[in-house]
Amino acid sequence: MALDAGKPTYSTGDKTSFAWVTARERWPVIITSAIDDVYRSVHAATDPEAVQEGKKILESLASLKYEIQHDRQLTPIEDDGYLDVSLYNDELAKLGPPTWLNVSWLYSECYLFRRISTYFTKTTHWKTYDLFARQKIKTFRSSRPAVLELAARYRELATQLQSGDHIPDEAEKLMFTEMCEVCLWGNATDLSLLTTLTYEDIQKLQGAKARKESEKNILVNDTATAFELLKKAKAEGKAERRVDIVLDNAGFELYVDLILAGYLLSSGLATHIVLHPKSIPWFVSDVLPSDFAHLLSSLANPKPFYETPSDDENLQGKTPAPLADADAENLAFLFQQWSRFHAEGQVILRPNRFWTHAGSFWRMPSEAKDLFEDLKLSELVIFKGDLNYRKLTADTDWDPTTPFTTALGPLGPGSGINVLSLRTCKADVVVGLEPGVDEKLRAVEGGGGDSGARKWAWNGKWAVISFSPRE
Repeated sequence: MALDAGKPTYSTGDKTSFAWVTARERWPVIITSAIDDVYRSVHAATDPEAVQEGKKILESLASLKYEIQHDRQLTPIEDDGYLDVSLYNDELAKLGPPTWLNVSWLYSECYLFRRISTYFTKTTHWKTYDLFARQKIKTFRSSRPAVLELAARYRELATQLQSGDHIPDEAEKLMFTEMCEVCLWGNATDLSLLTTLTYEDIQKLQGAKARKESEKNILVNDTATAFELLKKAKAEGKAERRVDIVLDNAGFELYVDLILAGYLLSSGLATHIVLHPKSIPWFVSDVLPSDFAHLLSSLANPKPFYETPSDDENLQGKTPAPLADADAENLAFLFQQWSRFHAEGQVILRPNRFWTHAGSFWRMPSEAKDLFEDLKLSELVIFKGDLNYRKLTADTDWDPTTPFTTALGPLGPGSGINVLSLRTCKADVVVGLEPGVDEKLRAVEGGGGDSGARKWAWNGKWAVISFSPRE
């Protein structure tokens, strides 16, 4: 079975690719933010050993930033006791070794975050430290208007579903579509991409008005097919109807993922939800198991979370507006329901180190056989976000009219896995488009034109909801 597509993939040395911009502009910003975060924690630390380890981490991060900016060779990852180190280093040896500014984008970006992880795992006092936690929490606080709007909408919807009143099929389909689109556009606040996001920018990306305006920007929409699949399983009376969600970002996106999960359980379209977080801090804002606990904690006590000034607000002399009682009650409803689902085993977290391997998901049948077989037990596996889409399609320079089912390789039809990808486009690879769509979008202002770059697919304005059947 092929481990990769056998076609050209995107490279940091290609001036027409978003990989070029990523390596030269985004990575240094991400590492600078990481240095700032660790510096703040070192400054606050009281244990001398923790301080010394923290200073060594700072030196390593600064050295890594220098390597990238001066196009040094990638070096083998130090052994921190995890089996994936050999996978990374074996592949690096086969690649050359390459330099940072002329290397496979997918491999090098995964390598970047995996290497950063070793700086922490090889310590005594910083093993479980999430250097991106502050950014995740800050962004979720900034999402307050959309969080409150969705809490009210969800409570209304869940109450209606729990009442037992008959809901017409068309209305049920519209509910499912709305939940999927909420889940889709929640991906707009990807911290690895939006490195200079302001409070105002975040609010513009969220909320019902923004989602309505963005409906026309969904280039492929297989939502109806996924709905019919789950509806059929429910009608057949299957005792266990599991839906898996391979998570992307923490904070607001995890919040909307849980809204989708709660809706699927409340409507009976699923009996169990399996959430797949990452095992290490990954691509800045990706979900760790601890982020799930932090989110529930913020909903359990929303007034302190939203009303206590952040460090930045204290410096600016700002005080957050009080949380209305009605909003607090809506958030309490979410907390109680989601906590119950989790306590009763209807919502399960299942991390797997495969999600932070360097290669594409084409390698799952060989690198993670148990995971591959487990996903076959699911009625539907929902892959969230841009990186998961890149890994599904092997980050390959496909013709954009290539069928999604073809680009999935071993995870396509015949795999035994029903795949639904919810992806706002933030990278070059895109498949499943009708002929002429890519050319039309390149021709719009900022779309890339005759430059050879697919710039329209870099900023998260456009999206795809793509389905592939198990057979």
